[in-house]
Amino acid sequence: MRIRVSLPTQTLELRRDEGHLLRRYVVSTAANGAGELSGSFCTPRGRHRIRAKIGAGHAPNTVFVRRRPTGEIWSQALGNASPDRDWILTRILWLSGCEPGYNRLGKVDTMRRYIYIHGSPDNVPFGVPGSHGCVRMRNADIVELFDLVTAGTDVEIVDFSVIAGSWEMLGDRAAKIRKCVFIDEQHVPENLEWDCHDAASFHVVVEAPDGSPIATGRLLPDGHLGRFAVLAPWRGRGIGRAVMDSLLDEAESRKIACLMLHAQIQAEGFYRSFGFCADGDVFLEAGIPHRLMTKRLG
Repeated sequence: MRIRVSLPTQTLELRRDEGHLLRRYVVSTAANGAGELSGSFCTPRGRHRIRAKIGAGHAPNTVFVRRRPTGEIWSQALGNASPDRDWILTRILWLSGCEPGYNRLGKVDTMRRYIYIHGSPDNVPFGVPGSHGCVRMRNADIVELFDLVTAGTDVEIVDFSVIAGSWEMLGDRAAKIRKCVFIDEQHVPENLEWDCHDAASFHVVVEAPDGSPIATGRLLPDGHLGRFAVLAPWRGRGIGRAVMDSLLDEAESRKIACLMLHAQIQAEGFYRSFGFCADGDVFLEAGIPHRLMTKRLG
């Protein structure tokens, strides 16, 4: 399983490795926004893992300080008596960064910053930033998540936005990405890139924090996936995975039984990680080696 925390939407998603959505929770991340520096009181981005699980068996609203129970149980009266206290309650998932120089080691080390996913008083605002850097969850939600995951579970914290909709809604932005990746970078002829399927397809576009489009993909009504593209500077940041997750969610909502795609050979590993299997020999499409891959849903 894997976790993705979205700073723009203030949500936490738990998914199976192959993309199936298991849970979606509303959370609260840092009031100061995204950032990795020690002392910034910001929520760190990038790839992390759960280093340790703390609090198993304790009652809901158990108060923790330095990852140890204090013997207190949070109540409204206790909260009123200490209105400025940063409450860490019920369960703790302690995060460790995986990217040296970005969120690991030195002044950007997530673990040494004591960044947790943890329970909070249920009367604090969720769905809006408000923490000191951690990811706050409702107590019932953190108990459920805690019991579902193991130490070592991957956690992505992202500041990009995923938008889904029609070609009429997203076509201009999707077309810019596809032109950069397929036509300009891979030299696919324009008459092969643009086809009659876009108007009938479900599209996903990922936007950078500044609103610029950086990735796209589409789902045809018959279950064909395609036109996956991520701009070169943004590759390797989990953005392609976010596109696929969104398309799989839509396919499941439509109860599509089988998905198909034409995978460029160098991307086969990416699709296999979502449970797609090779089906047939390599063939050329727009002069580029591809292979048919399929995945059954349900």
